[in-house]
Amino acid sequence: MQEVSEFRMPKSVLYGRNSLEKLGEQSKKLGKRAFIVTDTIMEKLGYVEKCIQQLNKKSITVSTYNKVDAEPTNIHVLEALSLCKEEKCDFIIGIGGGSCIDAAKAVAVLYTNGGEVEDYVQKDIEIENNPLPLIAIPTTSGTGSEVTSVAVITNKKTDVKMMMKHPSFIPKVAIIDPVLTSSLPPQITAATGIDALCHAIEAYISKVSQPLTDVLALSAIESIMKYLRIAYEDGCNMEAREAMMIASLQAGIAFSNASVTLVHGMSRPVGALFHVPHGISNAILLPTVLEFTKTSAMKRLAKIGRSLNKDLYSNSDEEVADYTLGEIKKLCFDLRIPNLKEYGINEIEFENAISKMASDAIESGSPANNPRVPSYDEIKELYRECFNYKYKEFIKKSDY
Repeated sequence: MQEVSEFRMPKSVLYGRNSLEKLGEQSKKLGKRAFIVTDTIMEKLGYVEKCIQQLNKKSITVSTYNKVDAEPTNIHVLEALSLCKEEKCDFIIGIGGGSCIDAAKAVAVLYTNGGEVEDYVQKDIEIENNPLPLIAIPTTSGTGSEVTSVAVITNKKTDVKMMMKHPSFIPKVAIIDPVLTSSLPPQITAATGIDALCHAIEAYISKVSQPLTDVLALSAIESIMKYLRIAYEDGCNMEAREAMMIASLQAGIAFSNASVTLVHGMSRPVGALFHVPHGISNAILLPTVLEFTKTSAMKRLAKIGRSLNKDLYSNSDEEVADYTLGEIKKLCFDLRIPNLKEYGINEIEFENAISKMASDAIESGSPANNPRVPSYDEIKELYRECFNYKYKEFIKKSDY
């Protein structure tokens, strides 16, 4: 019998080409003084100016914080929060990748509840006051932050990625405009796309998955496996860009309600200590972690394989699970995902950090949702396996 589960997502999701033009209309429902959290790339691309134009049409004043980096930190959050209070803003817009949206989420909550970012990391945190209303506008197809209850912020003092999770972090409005992803370079398309794939797969195999998340996760996996290569090779292919945006949205809702598992648990420490972009570290870990998990997630991995290839219905679960892993490895190879050594990480420094990374991974709680829960020593060994992982060595010649 299915236990009672709760399913949450933003109150409003606007989707479609040029949906950014609806920003002013949505904003006037929330306030009169907007605070934009973004980065310099969004400004250079002209996306921030487009937001300002839409807001000015509705007589909304705008203040902007543009210093968010690829990995948002508690310093970014506190700087943005100070400016937001100084300007007496009454709602927030996060535009950019997941880093900008995560930082915007943290500012929205801290504005009305006070404290430090670290205060919101506890598993059963209570947030008394509603955060400032937040509109999230993603410009990548990967993080899903625009629809999740999670914000990940790096603590500069401890080099730990802090995961803040509470329903209050879910944006009020998500504006999903695939046109905003057409300028993404191939390497970022690949990294964010694999991040979305990790979200979907982990949500699907998670020990706390539920029927609603299963439908979204499986649909996202099918779309990503079909369209990510196309978007990577031809960034102007709007059919692929649209499909990836929907898949990222689906995967985000799925993992926000079903949780991520071991890949993300191990990925955050790699990003925090070695500054590897989140999507890349996920992609590097994904094949090795799935191999480790396979025996405990056989039926689920087989269902994924059969959804990708209808000719495999008569094959055994183990055969189809192996097929699934093979397809994922081929995708990573085609997208030129490096291993940790190829990314430029020093092997001695990595080895010296493994104990801390394993501890931080377990502390995050995500590995506990994995079908096969690893021990501390098993996580350390998985890190070592990932360092020199070669995708091509694990792909059968007959697969190409």
